[in-house]
Amino acid sequence: VSNNKDTTWVPDHLRDGRFGNWLENARDWAISRNRFWGTPLPIWRNKEGEIICIGSKEELEKLSGQKVEDLHIEYVDKIQIPSPTGKSPLSRVEGVLDCWFESGSMPYAQWGYPKKNVEEFKKAFPADFIAEGLDQTRGWFYTLSVIGTALFDQAPFKNVIVNGLVLAEDGRKMSKSLKNYPDPMEVLNQHGADALRLYLIDSPVVKGQEIKFSEKGVFDIVRKILLRWWNSYSFFANYANIDGFVPRGDAKKSPNILDQWVLSRLNSLIANTRAEMDAYRLYNVVPHLLRFIEDLTNTYIRFNRSHFWEQGTLESNANKRYAYETLHEVLVTLSRLMAPFAPFMSEVTYKNLSQVLKTKQDSVHLESFPEADLSLVRPDLEEAVQALDILVTLGRNHREKIGVKAKIPLKEMKVIHRNPRVLEILKQFEPYFVDELNFQKVQYDSNEDSYVQVTAKANFPVLGKRLGPKMKSVSAAIMKLPLSEILKLEKGETLTVDGEEIQLSDVEIRRAP
Repeated sequence: VSNNKDTTWVPDHLRDGRFGNWLENARDWAISRNRFWGTPLPIWRNKEGEIICIGSKEELEKLSGQKVEDLHIEYVDKIQIPSPTGKSPLSRVEGVLDCWFESGSMPYAQWGYPKKNVEEFKKAFPADFIAEGLDQTRGWFYTLSVIGTALFDQAPFKNVIVNGLVLAEDGRKMSKSLKNYPDPMEVLNQHGADALRLYLIDSPVVKGQEIKFSEKGVFDIVRKILLRWWNSYSFFANYANIDGFVPRGDAKKSPNILDQWVLSRLNSLIANTRAEMDAYRLYNVVPHLLRFIEDLTNTYIRFNRSHFWEQGTLESNANKRYAYETLHEVLVTLSRLMAPFAPFMSEVTYKNLSQVLKTKQDSVHLESFPEADLSLVRPDLEEAVQALDILVTLGRNHREKIGVKAKIPLKEMKVIHRNPRVLEILKQFEPYFVDELNFQKVQYDSNEDSYVQVTAKANFPVLGKRLGPKMKSVSAAIMKLPLSEILKLEKGETLTVDGEEIQLSDVEIRRAP
């Protein structure tokens, strides 16, 4: 129990919850099984009650006086050991070891320790991490902990990543007799291994929860992510070939605000990915990667594509060259960043994009993982583009609501945001969203209170599980929060509401006229 406290579990509640409770109330472990196949129990006993536990083949040979060629049950059961006190000979007791005892001995058996590879074992013990299904809290995780504690008084692992169970789409276990699951090879052939990997990594199963497998979910990854990624690559490759682009590696010098934004987003993404992967929290990595691919196609390329179409050579048109430099750097870095998650798409895009690089590897999987350049990260710029995306969506919705097509200009747009700094940066994007939405005039106002009422409502799916019966009183208290407290939540601060800690993800913040 004490050694378990020194380990890190993902999800973290399992350590002191499901697994910790099992350890505190652990039953006696019957380590023998009445089987033929398995490791024979290394215990010899005679009818007078003398017992010898054998520690190695050499010890058995020494005590029995016989040459031991094979340790399987049909050979060792023929071996008797003379009694050291002159009593009747000792014979092996019946039974084999529980297979989980052998699994729990893996950290030592894989090295042949303690007879061989002593230094290699010491360097590798305890393991950085292990990963298995939720059902192993009473299996492998338990036997590893028991044997590690018995031998070295420590857990043989530092981190445990627990996967949930993959169920059929009907919610039952996958069954050959029921045939309630698609053929895995057909899924791979139809949608690709990358899509299947991303679907599973971006699912509750990496949080130790169950998932109802849906082939449509795999297809959605292809449609929403992989195709957009490939289209971004194809867009660049087509125009780069036409213009004969060769990178100089100076994308960070670009004066273009969209180039600066996408490089900021990229390096924020790298920093987040490294931090979350260091903590083994895959569920906080892939959603950000997928969102970046959406931003790359829906925001950067959509608003910046005109630079690729401009007249003039790359030598004479700096804006055009910097657009190429930026997109090339983003796509190459993205291939390295996505390599552990989508290895095949990453390999193809890297191999093609790296052809014009002076220094490159034979494979993206031989590249080092990207390091974030924090000097390029601009949170204010990223916040402004988030506002830009919302602005464009609202503008389109408004046109649809009033039934006016995009080609007909509208007279005026008023942009309202509480943060004046965001509005100042947003003004730099005015040519992009005015062109997209077709307005003749734009006004900016930071006095949000004059236009909308800001309220907060409890996020019931999130808080309900956590608070249980207290949900009603906390929900009522959240609805009464003053504007100053709601704004603190928006800034990422934690509030204490009715004795409970509440974060931004625990509420829904609404703005209405």
